Amino acid sequence: MLTGALLILAPLFLGFAIALENRRAMTIIHYTVEGLVYFILLLLGLGLGQMEGLAAQLGGMAAQVMALVLVLFVANMFGLWLFHRWQPMSVERVEGSVSPGYRRLFLAGLKPLVAVIAGLLAGYYLLPDMPMAEQLATWALMFLLFLIGLQLRNAGLSLRKLLMNRQGLGIALALTLSSLVAGALLIPWLGLPWHDALAVASGFGWYSLSGIVIGEALGPAWGGVAFLNDVLREIVALAIIPLLIASRPAMAIGYGGATAMDFTLPVIRSSGGLPCVPVAIASGFLLSFLSPVLMGVFLSLG
Repeated sequence: MLTGALLILAPLFLGFAIALENRRAMTIIHYTVEGLVYFILLLLGLGLGQMEGLAAQLGGMAAQVMALVLVLFVANMFGLWLFHRWQPMSVERVEGSVSPGYRRLFLAGLKPLVAVIAGLLAGYYLLPDMPMAEQLATWALMFLLFLIGLQLRNAGLSLRKLLMNRQGLGIALALTLSSLVAGALLIPWLGLPWHDALAVASGFGWYSLSGIVIGEALGPAWGGVAFLNDVLREIVALAIIPLLIASRPAMAIGYGGATAMDFTLPVIRSSGGLPCVPVAIASGFLLSFLSPVLMGVFLSLG
């Protein structure tokens, strides 16, 4: 599994090492990343659809997903609440309701599910067995991680400033540690070795990464479990951010995980005001970097 870890980490760090100044190139990279994400999710669904005994395993997968979502939610909320008590953060009051874009964002959170379901149905009902799909997904993932490394490096963010943002760093660490505790607690339920259970718990909402990485290492069923766990985190985060951010901003920002720097950021901004934006970007950036590193390290222990 050491080779698998290198396949995850090497493209990410290679992309992060390259500085670009061409805005047109960054725009092309942005759209390429978006297309690759949905392509990989289709392949994830295809792998699920062509998995032997899929119907018999669906009940077990649903139970594993619900256990992950619930235990991670409780552990993350408790860990983020402790950080909030230790380092309280005040936000400006935002008058009125959440911006009209909230509903659009919430519906957009369902798009990854649609992509996976489309692939699943195609694999189950339409397409013949495609043994090359797994290898294709691996190469697509490596290219995606390279492009994401480029995006992180060239996002106009100073790594030093992000690490010096105490609230963002604290939120990222609280979410990471509480997720690992939750993964350890779930070892008996999931029936996985401790390092694999911790890898599954280290997605931090990055569904396009966790689904395919876990699927490559542990099989398509576990890839589906990891994907559903992380996409449900994103959907739940969109629902709870407006409810919590005024009184407990660390909990609202932190539960979004890696998505706090992109997908859930507009809701964080509209619900919590401008002071929340640098904190959300810092925590989301750090979690986006920690997720592939931790998954790669844990899976390499197998």
